[in-house]
Parts: sequence; structure tokens; C-alpha cells
Amino acid sequence: MGRDHQKLLNRLEEHRRAAGLTQQELSVVAEVSRKSINAIENGVYVPSTVLALKIAATLNCKVEDLFKLP
Repeated sequence: MGRDHQKLLNRLEEHRRAAGLTQQELSVVAEVSRKSINAIENGVYVPSTVLALKIAATLNCKVEDLFKLP
């Protein structure tokens, strides 16, 4: 993982809550653990491209709506 991950702007929690989903519900659809969703939301883990695409599709948005560099 590159050093830029700490600069990554992350709006996953905002979009997840707006969709009315819990971390657990999102994790089931994305086929990862709830802890993975929590780690992504807290900026501890940067998701793979495939996982980011699954999450964006579930939340009916673009990956760029969830994650971007400043």
C-alpha cells in the first residue's frame, strides 16, 4: 500500500448510512467481514478495486463518490 492512502478522502460511512445499511448488512452484500467495512470507514484499510466496485454498486454510486485523493 502506498503512502498516499492516509490522504485518501473516504465518504463510505456517509453513503452507507444514507442508504440505510449497517456495516454488517453492507459486509454481507460485499462478501467481506464487518470488520473490513469498519477498517475501510476508519481509513485503516484501503479496499481493492473489486471490493470498491462492489461497495459502490451496492450503494448505487460511483467509486469516486466514496473515495478520492484531495
